[in-house]
Formats: sequence, C-alpha cells, structure tokens
Amino acid sequence: MSRFSSREQLGALVAGVVLIGAGGWFAGSQVHSPADAAAAHQAPKAGPVTVAVRQQSLTATVVATGSVEFASPRPLSLAGSVGTGATAGDGASGEGEQRITKAPVAGTKVEEGDVLMTVSGRPVLALSGSVPMYRALGPGASGGDVKQLQSALRRLGFDPGAISGDYRQGTAAAVTNWYTSTGYEAQKPSADDQQQLGQLQQAVSAAQEALLTATGDSGTETGTQGSSGSPHPQSSTDAQVHQLQLGSARKTLDLANAALSTFQASYGTKVPAGEVVFFPKLPVRLNKVTVKTGDTVSGPIGTVTSSDLEVQATVPGTDAELLRKGMAVELTTTDGKKAQGTVSALGAGAAPSTTTDDSEGSAGTTSQSTGTGAADATGTDTASATGTSAPVQLRISVTDPGELADEAETAVKVTIKIGASDGKVLVVPLAAIRTSSDGKARVQVERDGKVSDVHVTVGLSAAGLVEVKPSGSTLKQDDQVVVGE
Repeated sequence: MSRFSSREQLGALVAGVVLIGAGGWFAGSQVHSPADAAAAHQAPKAGPVTVAVRQQSLTATVVATGSVEFASPRPLSLAGSVGTGATAGDGASGEGEQRITKAPVAGTKVEEGDVLMTVSGRPVLALSGSVPMYRALGPGASGGDVKQLQSALRRLGFDPGAISGDYRQGTAAAVTNWYTSTGYEAQKPSADDQQQLGQLQQAVSAAQEALLTATGDSGTETGTQGSSGSPHPQSSTDAQVHQLQLGSARKTLDLANAALSTFQASYGTKVPAGEVVFFPKLPVRLNKVTVKTGDTVSGPIGTVTSSDLEVQATVPGTDAELLRKGMAVELTTTDGKKAQGTVSALGAGAAPSTTTDDSEGSAGTTSQSTGTGAADATGTDTASATGTSAPVQLRISVTDPGELADEAETAVKVTIKIGASDGKVLVVPLAAIRTSSDGKARVQVERDGKVSDVHVTVGLSAAGLVEVKPSGSTLKQDDQVVVGE
C-alpha cells in the first residue's frame, strides 16, 4: 500500500469539510418549525370578485320558437245540397245521399270562379262575398247574398244587369252563361217543378172555364123567352144563386192566378245552396281536406287559409309586457333561412281564428328570452331577469316571406328587437348592480385594493349586461366592479 503525501492528505481533508457543510445547509433548509408549517398552509386573504367595465353597443331582444302557418284558417263546408243535374230523377235528390264525385285537393290555390269539387256530378264554385251562402238563389229572391252574386258575376264577365239585390231574368241569364263557361249546365227547373207549373196552369184554365160557364148560364137564364115570345122573368132566388156561383168562379180564378204567379216568380234558373261557397277574401288555399271521392257530403270537408304566412309562438308574460303590435321581427329557420315579420297580435287575440277537430290551429311553442326591462335590474341585488308568469300567445305577420315562402309548418327562431343603445355605452354585469339605502342604483368599484361606491343610472339591459351612466364619481372602461365576494 502506498503512502499519501502531505499535499494529498490536505486536499482530502478540505473536501470532507465542504461536503459536511453542504449537507448541513441542505438539512437545515428542509426543516421547518411547527409555526412555519402552519403559516405556509393558510388560505390567502379573501378579496372581492370583480369584472371589468366594458364599453359596447347593447341590443335587447326577446327570443322565442314559433311555427310557420298559413293565415286565417277557417273550416270549409257546404250550405246545402247541390242540384239534380241535367237529368231529373237521377237519385241525387237528398243531401245525405249525395256523394263526392271529385274531391278537393289539399294545397290548391282557389281563385274566384274556380270549381272546388264536384258532388253528384254537380260543381261547387268559389265566389268572393262577405255574406255566407245559406239558401238557394233564384227568381224572386232578394237580399245581400243576391247582390254579391250579381257583383261576382259582373267581375267574372257575365253581366246580370243592375246590381240591385233582386234576382231577375238578367241574373238568371248571367248564371246560365257562367255555368256554361265552366263546362256545366245551370240548374234548370226540375221535373217536379215543371209538373207543378203545369198543374197550376191547368188550375187557372179550369177556373177560367168555370167562370165563363157561370157567366153564360146567367146570361141565358135572364134572356129566355116563352112560347108567346115574351121573356120569362128569373126568380129572385135563382138570381141570387147564380150570383153566388159567379162570385165563387171569379174567386177561384183569382186564387189560381195568384198561386201561378207566386210559383212563376221563383221558377227558372237557380243556384242551389250547395253549389256556391262565398269566401270573404280570395284567393284562398285548400290547407287540409278531410273527405275523399265517394264520401257522402256531411259536415266540414276541409280547411282553407289565405295565401299569407304567419307565425304562432308563445312568450313568458314578463317578455310579453315588453312587446307591442307593429314591432319588427326576424325569423330564422334551423337551416339558416331568414324572413322579416311584424307583431300583429298579443294575448287572446293572437290565437288562430279557427281550429279544426285535431287542433290544427294550436301553434303554441316553448320560448326563451335574452332581454329584460331596466326595471328588473334596479329592483334587486341579484338582478334576476327570469319571469315565471303564464305564457302569452303571439302572432306574427310575415310581411316579406322571402325564403320562407315554402316553409309552412316549419319551426323558426323568433327574434324581436325591443331596444338598442345610442352607440357604445358603459355596461356592467347585472350582478354588479346594487341598491343603496336611498333607493338609488350603485356599483362597487375596486381601486388600489380599496372598494368604493359609485352611484349610477341604469339603462337598457340585455344578455346579462346593463347600461350604466355614472353620476358624480368617475366610472370608465376597464374599471373593476364587484360582482361577488
């Protein structure tokens, strides 16, 4: 074994001292007193939760989900039976026995003068008029329904003469020409009517003959001469009898003539009650058909609407308070198609005017809101914008269908702008608004670790933000306002 030199021994000694010193330092740095350990595990001092004041434009909206529908739905039915056609006694004499020979087609656009359908081979025609069809129209009839028939005939190019409301020969001729233009024959007197007319005419003839006979008998008896050539005077009793017979014959003739005149006043070309449907406004659209060819005619046969589109929706009562008729509406489909509309009705008046048995007109849908009134923000520290009142029906007229023209029965997003700020304004979260003891709104601003109150005037609110205008103290963009502790 070799011996270490003195120099080598000195180096080893120094290295050992260094290692011992480093180990001591390391051990000392890792050892803490109980007090130091407790202090290291304490939570940091609590402070307020703040959000920066922003400056931006603000727009308040009410958003809901609606359904696109055709406007003005109403049931379609016939007012009575159709005529018997060109051949009398063809079995189409009873309303319950009449069968649909050509059913209406859903989706069809109906113009004035169009044939809606056929029943027992007879047409059902569409005309414009506010008075519904409720009876057969023919010679002798008068009233508002006759007047609107005459007006419709003139619009279609068939002159009925004076628009008087009295159905006369001019109206009958116009009806005949109108039916012919549609490929059908107007309803002429039936075989029963013709037979009755003949019977009444025969009664008049018989009464005339009876009167002539009575008159002749009276003249012969008063002028009869005896064999001596001088007339035999008629007894007073015979004269009275003949006068009674003569008066009876005249009365019978008067009654027969009156019955004939009454019947002739209504005899001629008619419009049966079931062959015309008056619509308040044309064109209309056959929205739904509930019958098919071969069915008997009984009850509603479908639903018609106007060609205009509307949207039915519901909104929470608190949102409805912010809406007014005439407000502009943006409509958006799920695939991004857009159209513009207008609020046309709210509440009970917004419900569809007519519904069918399967509640076709009920278009209520769920809704959501992203806007509230400023009053909601000033009343509470939490500034809750959620309403819980009963939903309110909303109807929107689609003023410009655009891409929605063929989107009936489609769900759309309804966005109604209820207000907008005048350019960029200072806005804070609704949660930052508090109410001072004097009832004024305020926000708490943190600067340099200190919190101070700044009184503000609250303006428009939307999407969880509210416009604020500071009064007195300064409030500017990027200031930190307290929203929680």
